[in-house]
Amino acid sequence: MSRFLRHRLFWPAVILAALLLLNLVFTDHFFSVEIKDGHLYGSLVDIVRFGAPLILVALGMTLVIATGGIDLSVGSVVAISGALACLRISDLGDQNSTGGVLGAVVLALALSLVLGAWNGFLVAGIGIQPIIATLILMVAGRGLAQLVTDGQIITVNSSPYKLIGGGYWLTLPFGIIIVAAVLALTAFLTRRLALGLLIESVGGNAEASRLAGISARGVLMMVYAFCGLCAGVAGLMISSNVSSADGNNAGLWIELDAILAVVIGGTPLAGGRFSLSGTVLGALIIQTLTTTIYSIGVPPETTLLFKALVVTIVCLLQSPAFREKVFHRRRRPTSARPAAEEKATVTA
Repeated sequence: MSRFLRHRLFWPAVILAALLLLNLVFTDHFFSVEIKDGHLYGSLVDIVRFGAPLILVALGMTLVIATGGIDLSVGSVVAISGALACLRISDLGDQNSTGGVLGAVVLALALSLVLGAWNGFLVAGIGIQPIIATLILMVAGRGLAQLVTDGQIITVNSSPYKLIGGGYWLTLPFGIIIVAAVLALTAFLTRRLALGLLIESVGGNAEASRLAGISARGVLMMVYAFCGLCAGVAGLMISSNVSSADGNNAGLWIELDAILAVVIGGTPLAGGRFSLSGTVLGALIIQTLTTTIYSIGVPPETTLLFKALVVTIVCLLQSPAFREKVFHRRRRPTSARPAAEEKATVTA
């Protein structure tokens, strides 16, 4: 039981359960899930569906943080991806053309991959600090999204594109299926193959990894490109769910929620190890917290303060030093007298 209580995911799981129970008090039939017209509906389904973009961004952020880096540009990449896809679809003669929509999606994802690789090049190739390298794209990328949309909100009316973030397949929201596929692929590549070990070794000590024959630059380039790709997919999901692209507000501050989700999930910012399951749990906590804020009627001007308070509590409960000070009495130091007497006896 003691080992179970010390598990890094125990307290986040407790907080998630507490938030869900709190919603049950303010929302009738909160845990009920039903099928209407062949689709699953319910508050729990909505939490996962609306949290799908955050989970995707957080997965990419997890691997970046595992290398000891950070990516502040994911919000801008989200906006750019959605803006480019919607712009391309709006120019189609038939917006319901599956081929045209696939072309727009591939173009947006390709650009997202290039932007992520650009961050990796600045960090691994030139040696710029990750927070500075990604801050450049964070600022410039938001301007690029505004340039793509010409400062306007681009609206589309495309059924194939709507499927990505607002459609259903096999009774489940299609966004959840995308997240499950990306999570399964990421877990296979990092836990069943040696890729995860390489990422953790680079995060632990990049120079030692290089001396051991690991291409640290290649690993860094790959994780930043993957992070950009995940942000691109999230951008498609967000824009397709509302059938529009807003270069100014799409993905705004999602990078901060992603970092919080990764930290709550037990991945240290110093790098060296990571937990994909913990990241998913952290993202669900963030999304459930947002739902809880709306359910209990927290005033909009105090929403961010309420969220920060809950996240602080989770992080403190995860800290072994904090738990030792709060939940356990300080151990008394063992007396040195018996040891001294024993030593004197042996000497005699």
